[in-house]
Amino acid sequence: MYEEISSNQRRSWFLIIGFVILVGALGWVFGRLTRFGYAGFVLAVVIAVVMAVGSYYNSDKVVLAMSRAHPADPGQFQYLHNTVEGLAIAAGIPKPKLYVIDDTAPNAFATGRDPEHSVIAVTTGLLAKMDRLELEGVIAHEMSHIKNYDIKFMTLTVVLVGVVILLSDWLLRSFWWGGRDREEGAGGGGFIVLMVVGLVLAILAPILAQLIKLAVSRRREFLADANGALLTRYPAGLASALRKIAADPEPLEAANKATAPLYISPPKQRGLTGKVKELWSTHPPTEERIKRLESMSA
Repeated sequence: MYEEISSNQRRSWFLIIGFVILVGALGWVFGRLTRFGYAGFVLAVVIAVVMAVGSYYNSDKVVLAMSRAHPADPGQFQYLHNTVEGLAIAAGIPKPKLYVIDDTAPNAFATGRDPEHSVIAVTTGLLAKMDRLELEGVIAHEMSHIKNYDIKFMTLTVVLVGVVILLSDWLLRSFWWGGRDREEGAGGGGFIVLMVVGLVLAILAPILAQLIKLAVSRRREFLADANGALLTRYPAGLASALRKIAADPEPLEAANKATAPLYISPPKQRGLTGKVKELWSTHPPTEERIKRLESMSA
């Protein structure tokens, strides 16, 4: 479990470092080729940060409203409250607020900007279809997302993606506007090469940025699985829960494209298969997650 946690933490930060390098390269090319110069790069960062911060502070309210979640009554859902309270003590964080979603599909998600402002939402299907150990595994997974500050971590990737998209769009438009005055570099082979590099970056960088963001998300899911197993000391509970959730035929009616990535097991993607599906998924393949959890029990 400890090896799995350390490995996923390292890989998460390696991906973020690669992301920053991509943003830096795009910003440098943007500054050289456009009339905006490096001031445009700074402007793109400011815009992306402002948009991400607004989402960061209000995302929990929006997600809960979109999911039609309601507070879990302590009398009606006493066992759920007791389970979450015990795991919160084990994790060393305040007990998250609890919400229930009236949906027959078994699933759950966590949201909130930090452990002091966190929420765990579970479906009624999860409460009905999981046994005690499986429910503890799911709650521990979501608790680990909160403890690991994954909302904050993923907000960083959203900022980086936003910067890349803005710079790429402005760079492409600058080619139509004529770009920077080119007396200094007109006819120079180096300047032409830089323009070609800029065009390629402007086209490919948004795609690379999205792929890196999704790779970071998958790493954080593996990390939450390992941390959740460490909390319960029983990886088989979460493995069994993931197997049940994946096999359940009930559609997750409460989810939509915006909220689906938050769930422990998002709705299946149509039209994608194999490696392409893995690349564009926010979650690792369920089979791989189960395999890793079972290896921790060995």
